[in-house]
Amino acid sequence: MTLAAGYLLLPGAPAPEDYLRLRRESGLSPKTTGQAEAAIAGSWAFRRVETERGEVVAMGRVVGDGGWYFLVADMATLPGHQRRGIGGAVLDALLEEIRTRAEPGAYVTLTADPPGRRLYESRGFLDVAPDRTGMWRMR
Repeated sequence: MTLAAGYLLLPGAPAPEDYLRLRRESGLSPKTTGQAEAAIAGSWAFRRVETERGEVVAMGRVVGDGGWYFLVADMATLPGHQRRGIGGAVLDALLEEIRTRAEPGAYVTLTADPPGRRLYESRGFLDVAPDRTGMWRMR
């Protein structure tokens, strides 16, 4: 997917302060600096989008075992840059990396917030199963 003029899709994570800002300003739950640093270090793949002036405006990452299980996480685009195909470009780049680096049969999962559901469905993501539910807990 080609980005609109003025944007650059780049491999690698944003700086921790940009990671935290993107999460906060795009409506994701806030995290600490330590959590940001650990997330960046523990990612299997990361993409970010910057403006030509170097402002980080979007990101997404994959957490995985490198074999068969991959989780798309931290998909975030700043509100002033949404509806320009940026999130789709990030997701497509992450899925392409999984396609080229992982063995066939890799399982890719994510948790879709309502605003992102159409994007994920357009890339072939389906509900896990009608008789199953996602679960979570915090330490």
